[in-house]
Amino acid sequence: MDRRSFVKAAGAGAAGSAVIAAPAIAQSQPKINWRLTSSYPKSLDTLFGISTHVAKRVAEATDNNFQIQVFAPGEIVPALQALDAVQNGTVECSHTLSSFYIGKDPAFAFETSLPFGFNARQQNAWLYQGGGLELCRAFMKGYNIHTIPSGNTGAQMGGWFRKEIKSLEDLKGLKFRIAGLGGRIMARLGVVPQTIGGGDIYPALERGTLDAVEFSGPYDDEKLGFVKVAKYYYYPGFWEGNANVSFLANQDKWNELPASYKAIVEAACAEANMNCLAKYDHNNPDALIRLAGTGAELRPFPQEVMTAAFKEAFAMYGELAASNAHFKTFYDSFLPYWKKEQLWFRIAELPFDAFNAQAYQQVK
Repeated sequence: MDRRSFVKAAGAGAAGSAVIAAPAIAQSQPKINWRLTSSYPKSLDTLFGISTHVAKRVAEATDNNFQIQVFAPGEIVPALQALDAVQNGTVECSHTLSSFYIGKDPAFAFETSLPFGFNARQQNAWLYQGGGLELCRAFMKGYNIHTIPSGNTGAQMGGWFRKEIKSLEDLKGLKFRIAGLGGRIMARLGVVPQTIGGGDIYPALERGTLDAVEFSGPYDDEKLGFVKVAKYYYYPGFWEGNANVSFLANQDKWNELPASYKAIVEAACAEANMNCLAKYDHNNPDALIRLAGTGAELRPFPQEVMTAAFKEAFAMYGELAASNAHFKTFYDSFLPYWKKEQLWFRIAELPFDAFNAQAYQQVK
């Protein structure tokens, strides 16, 4: 064979290889369409926006081959049925708080937050570095679900009250919208807790079905309009020093994804987690100022309320760990990690924050 014939043959072979390779590439990028149901109304652009952000990034990273269509509460299932919809395959995935589902098992609370537990940074440390995420995923497998951290509110406010809370006695009989284990702790203090999805809270407060509500922080609370019907705005929301929002995927559907798609979803959720907290830290200060300007009266919870709630919280954790094997598995990981984090933050973070909080007004 002469040189020209060899080159021609080699070129034909290369072209043939390209033709053969093309289907392999196409097969590695299959067309997949998922539906995601959110527990948050579209008006809450940060929490609902987690879902649209993840969907956008997943589509971009897969050349639009993996599409996630996002639905608001009520469009497929109600806000507090998101986990069930994923578990039974009604939808492939959701964004929700695992703590909404403590009625199934109180261990669901750990992935979101425990009252008087971690702040947002500590929660991420425990999940990503301290073995917490492995525990959450092992637990969620029992519900046919794969879970991924996907957003965080940071420390929340203590909620909106029609009347002032001056003592523990003022909590007795109070109909309070509060989710998760925080509701159980408040019940031990005489409160009547109610669990209601975000979009349904304002009407209940306006009608007087509720005496008080907690949801998130100033940025979201302003959008929901609570200041119009309850002017006393309490802090801190000790039941949610952070609130980790979970991306829940049906385990069977997750297992079917190519490894590259799984990595893309994990990366998109990690980015959403960071952006969500940054957006709240950016928007909450201005929203708080606006709320104060429209009639909100800021109040700290009385010390006796904080002390009594703290005592009841850890008493309840001990009781649950003694009676619930799932809770004990989580708590045995959580408690020593929580103590270690308190030590470190007490030495470095808290003194720095406390000094700046006192000194910032000196800067002109």
